[in-house]
Amino acid sequence: MSFLDKAKEMLGKHDDKVDQGMDKLGGMAKGKFQGHDEQIDKATQMGKDYDFGGGTEGGGNEGGAQKPPPAAEQPPAQ
Repeated sequence: MSFLDKAKEMLGKHDDKVDQGMDKLGGMAKGKFQGHDEQIDKATQMGKDYDFGGGTEGGGNEGGAQKPPPAAEQPPAQ
């Protein structure tokens, strides 16, 4: 198991702490980059929604890697 796999597992198990950290980071960023609150809030929410695959209670694929679209919706191969 690589370091990255271990990190993802830990982040998945402690998503409440990750959310707290994202909120704190967002607040710090708002102080440093005033006038960009909307972008910071969006990035913070994306970080909170990301599914690190650690087997949390919610499970599912809330924000992680997305499935490819069905074949009918995929652009033609070139």
